[in-house]
Amino acid sequence: MGDGERETWTTEEFGSCHTGAVGVVLDDGTVPRPVYFDASSGGGGQAVSQWSVYDGRPRQGPRTAALRAVCSCGWNGPEQRLDGEEIGDQDLQTAGAGAADTCMRDWDAHTVDVERSAVPLPEAVTVLLEQLEVEVEKLAKSSPLAAIRAARHLEVLAAQTAYWPARDARRDADPGQAAAALGLDESGARALLARFGRWSPSS
Repeated sequence: MGDGERETWTTEEFGSCHTGAVGVVLDDGTVPRPVYFDASSGGGGQAVSQWSVYDGRPRQGPRTAALRAVCSCGWNGPEQRLDGEEIGDQDLQTAGAGAADTCMRDWDAHTVDVERSAVPLPEAVTVLLEQLEVEVEKLAKSSPLAAIRAARHLEVLAAQTAYWPARDARRDADPGQAAAALGLDESGARALLARFGRWSPSS
């Protein structure tokens, strides 16, 4: 996804395993390198990959021809072409805002696909989880401390109920299978199983 700083998106469930952003594509189909900005004080600088810096102006990045959603898992969304003549001298942050919003929606659709491809939860479990979330949110309005206690109970319950399943999954599923079932990359799946199964992720 590039090493420069830029705005990124994640979901609560998939976290950094599916980090989304607006990617830049040049006229020749290549992805530009991050743009390096020197610090005004002369004490170093910053590498930036934010799509809006690729406007072709002096001291900025090369002019982008298209934007597309990108994800840390390697997925790329469809290109949203930018009309250079139509943009003219407009600020790219403004002129490209519509295409950038489309990229975010494309990435949202990607995470929905990831969720659908993960191992399904029984409807009864999904309903109970949704109901529990609603009840804790209600509790938070009347008694924040009681809501915190409820959340603590959920932490304990998660640790207790996931211990043996995590160890069974480690034994029965290879890393690729576990990652696909959980909607994570292999590193993320390994860390999650290790946390629930209480072993070191490096072991």
